[in-house]
Amino acid sequence: MNYQVIKTFGPESGLSCSFRQWRAQSHCRFLHGYALGVRITFAANELDEHNWVYDFGNLKWLKDWLAEQFDHTTLIAADDPELNTFKQLAEQGLIQLRILPHVGCEQFAKWICDFVAPKVAAETHNRVQVQSVEVFEHGANSAVALP
Repeated sequence: MNYQVIKTFGPESGLSCSFRQWRAQSHCRFLHGYALGVRITFAANELDEHNWVYDFGNLKWLKDWLAEQFDHTTLIAADDPELNTFKQLAEQGLIQLRILPHVGCEQFAKWICDFVAPKVAAETHNRVQVQSVEVFEHGANSAVALP
């Protein structure tokens, strides 16, 4: 690819969620939270008529989707042995529950990548590809998923 651009939704974007990695043998097995950040790298061999790889102004759909998934939500793995407890909390209006196949930065990056890549490819008639999605918990920890 001749060109790359990067769109970042930083921790200030309000993607404050909580999750737990119930299989962890560390404190990560407890419910904990972060103001997540997301960084997406778009690539193309050719620029559009505006000399852009991708018009970031067209990403409202992504910003809205990220907020729906990660803004003041609790993300729990579908196989979490306490899933019913979290469902009860959601039914009581105490949490906004999102049930995912797996949780953690690596899994969030893959989940976002799997959502964004086909939408961008279809929208741009395969001119633009998502090269990577990075999810960061803070300045020291991040994970990257490739399509």
